[in-house]
Amino acid sequence: MNDTPGWASPGSAPSEGQGADVPRPSEPVDGSGPAGNWSPTQPPAGQWSPPSAPGTGPGAPPPTVGWGRGPQGPGWGQPPLAAKPGVIPLRPLGVGEILDGAVSTMRAHWRTVLGITLAVSVIAQVAIILVERFLLPKPPQVDPNATGAEALRQAADSAQSAVFNSVPSMLITMIATLITTSVLTVVISRSVLGRPVTISDAWAEARPRLPQLLGLTLLLALISAAIMALGLLPGMLIGSAAGTGLVLVGFMGAVVVVIWLMVRFSLAPPALMLERQSITTSMRRSAKLVRGAWWRTFGVLALTWLLTFIVALIVAIPFGVVAMAVDGEGIGSALTSGDADFGWPFLIVSGIGEVIIATITYPLSAGVMALLYIDQRIRREALDLELARAAGLPGYDTGS
Repeated sequence: MNDTPGWASPGSAPSEGQGADVPRPSEPVDGSGPAGNWSPTQPPAGQWSPPSAPGTGPGAPPPTVGWGRGPQGPGWGQPPLAAKPGVIPLRPLGVGEILDGAVSTMRAHWRTVLGITLAVSVIAQVAIILVERFLLPKPPQVDPNATGAEALRQAADSAQSAVFNSVPSMLITMIATLITTSVLTVVISRSVLGRPVTISDAWAEARPRLPQLLGLTLLLALISAAIMALGLLPGMLIGSAAGTGLVLVGFMGAVVVVIWLMVRFSLAPPALMLERQSITTSMRRSAKLVRGAWWRTFGVLALTWLLTFIVALIVAIPFGVVAMAVDGEGIGSALTSGDADFGWPFLIVSGIGEVIIATITYPLSAGVMALLYIDQRIRREALDLELARAAGLPGYDTGS
């Protein structure tokens, strides 16, 4: 990155224009251990006092030296306060600090964040409305009085039409998510250092990585689809009642495997963007960072998903009610004949609600993902030292 710290993985060579002068995690002083896990310029060790009176015993260090400085009473000394040049303290983060860092980035860089998310959301929603209104075929009518085979056929036709009609909107949403995630990841990386960033700077830095990010997203989607197909195929081939039970078991097993893999590779997008790695290398980096912390990563991602779902629900309900109120004819036809032919008022009002939802949830999701990646690198690779150097904090210069 141009003026951000060396995000390259420990021991890796510069890639895609990263020069050798960019700081990166160093090898241990004694040359032992895995390369790049620790920096030779560690802060002084904290002076933790035992439960007895502090400063007693042979060789007790002075209480005012190192991290343990300051008045200490009986009991354990207070932990050091980490430096905080930007939106997070440079130390391992708690779940609340990750969420707070994402929100703080939205507040500190609200012009950049709002400009990116609002522009992308409006364009994406306009495209979705136009596609749904002019390009997609109308859903088949359903006869509420149909029974037996006819009812099953109509249900199958409706399900097939719904899946087909949802594909364009899913593709547009995926592209919008890719753009916002890539640009907001750059914004997060600057906000951690307390540095300003403009929309043009973030876009110029993120644009070259968009094809790789698209390839990563498609690859993960194909892996998930293949796993789901393998789980459902045996039961579908058998048929009968036993096949139905096997389909259910296969579906549940496939869902578990997909969730496990998606959490394992959840840090691949920020690794790809910040480390400028290839698709496969970023997936390996994510697997390495998540190893031993799968449940914690899953918990943070699940909590983020729950928060975004609640926000989306809070915004969607009133806009949905207003949309139905201003387009009574479309709702009436949907209830009487099953033909949901919604007019422009419904599409416009509901589209405004979707824009507001995306403007709020995109930065939150992207921020949590990037900060979770930074947190894991701080825990495993002492990235906090490199961030402190890049932020220009005293005592962390490369020459010390």
